[in-house]
Amino acid sequence: MTPSIRDMTAADTDGVAEVRVLGWRHAYRGLVPQPHLDAMDPAPFAAGLRRALPGLPAHTSHLVASAAGRVVGWACLGPYRPQDEDWGEVRALYVHPDVLGTGVGRALLTAGTARLRAAGLPRVRLWVLRDNRRARRFYERAGFAPDGAVQSDEIDGADVPEVRYARG
Repeated sequence: MTPSIRDMTAADTDGVAEVRVLGWRHAYRGLVPQPHLDAMDPAPFAAGLRRALPGLPAHTSHLVASAAGRVVGWACLGPYRPQDEDWGEVRALYVHPDVLGTGVGRALLTAGTARLRAAGLPRVRLWVLRDNRRARRFYERAGFAPDGAVQSDEIDGADVPEVRYARG
């Protein structure tokens, strides 16, 4: 599949929110408490995206992958948080489960990291759930490697460990 990669518009927010929720439910099954996944609602996320889109900070991008007239992937990228000179960050990258393995994720990652590079952010970091083997293999194939940093989030009382990957 060769998706079209472009900047997200307000008209894309419902599709992006659906991809995000389906992506979480697919990728994080068994890694995040199931009641949390079941309770995810795309509507509030879509509304938040619509409100935030006009005032995005400098060098922050929301990209969508579309195919056959629908959103099939989404990536959010920007300067690394907390600010770290010349480091960009892949803040989110989700693909509709129906198109996993078709190149949509790679196209989003390639376009997004090129956008960061053009903004003067040639080195890129991202966080990935420690036990999300599929995502870790994806990023490793794209030249990312764990850099030793770890953190943990709590989701519905469960510890969800993450590892940081870097490239560049």
